[in-house]
Amino acid sequence: MSSVNAIISGTGSAVPSRVVTNADLEKIVDTSDEWIVTRTGIKERRIAAEDEHLAPFCIEACRQALDAAGVKPEEIDLIILATVTPDMPLPATACTIQHELGCHKAAAFDLSAGCSGFLYAQHVAKQFLVTGRMRHALVIGAELLSKYLDWEDRTTCVIFADGAGAVVMSSGEQPQGVLASALHSDGSMADFIQMPGGGALHPPSPETLKNRMHFIQMRGNETFKIAVRSLSDVCREVLDAAGLKTSDVDCFVPHQANQRIIDAVAKRLKLSADHCYVNIERIGNTSAASIPIALDEAVRKGRIKSGDIVLMAAFGAGLTWGGSVVRW
Repeated sequence: MSSVNAIISGTGSAVPSRVVTNADLEKIVDTSDEWIVTRTGIKERRIAAEDEHLAPFCIEACRQALDAAGVKPEEIDLIILATVTPDMPLPATACTIQHELGCHKAAAFDLSAGCSGFLYAQHVAKQFLVTGRMRHALVIGAELLSKYLDWEDRTTCVIFADGAGAVVMSSGEQPQGVLASALHSDGSMADFIQMPGGGALHPPSPETLKNRMHFIQMRGNETFKIAVRSLSDVCREVLDAAGLKTSDVDCFVPHQANQRIIDAVAKRLKLSADHCYVNIERIGNTSAASIPIALDEAVRKGRIKSGDIVLMAAFGAGLTWGGSVVRW
């Protein structure tokens, strides 16, 4: 068995400066601070300005991660951007990032797996690194979900937010690195979280605009139940694969979808609140960006230290879900 593993060697994040509070949302949609906090745990979120787009947030997060890892842009072999809100349908936003960062020898592509995107990208990057064909990869989770929100739909506009998180993954020696990961999907529930308009099925037209098909739609109640079960199961799956127990976990960094989901999963896994890193109250649900943003915060605050066992899990559109356990 190869002793080479994929190690997270640096983290970074970037969020818009604009803060939108629940009080702000009360002025534009039929909701209240109590309604939002009770159902989601969110008190404020970061929302991009009208003239801001995705790539600059990704680039800032990547620069922080490169600096933390002590890796130069020209040493990067691979860039994977997990997002459902790229700057354009084509080319891949990852290619813009590659150019702006000066990662001249890196292959670059976008990956779409909803809120699970960062863990999907992490899993893919690991395959390149453990073979020895590549040494350093930038894995990014980033979204500007506000660009696709219906600000008259209180079931979605109070939840989603904007931001970017990035990690440098490097080939290194065990026992550090990604110990186990797992990915799953079930397309039979694809309509639980979707944006119907804008693709080949429903190309942009006056009709799709009139029918509000270019906004994110979500069946929240059904998604909640499946998310709790799937996240709990995938956490146990990756811990079992790594030969670990929940009692071995030093820090659980879940997708910041909903405080009630996080609490329910933690209860099932018998993890205390002290073991969970949560920032949804301040950041909101940033989809593929939520885990890398939270991971960066936890590292910089000293919540994650060398040798710690870090558990990550996410659930999102597709439906997709995944988990990862890392020795820091």
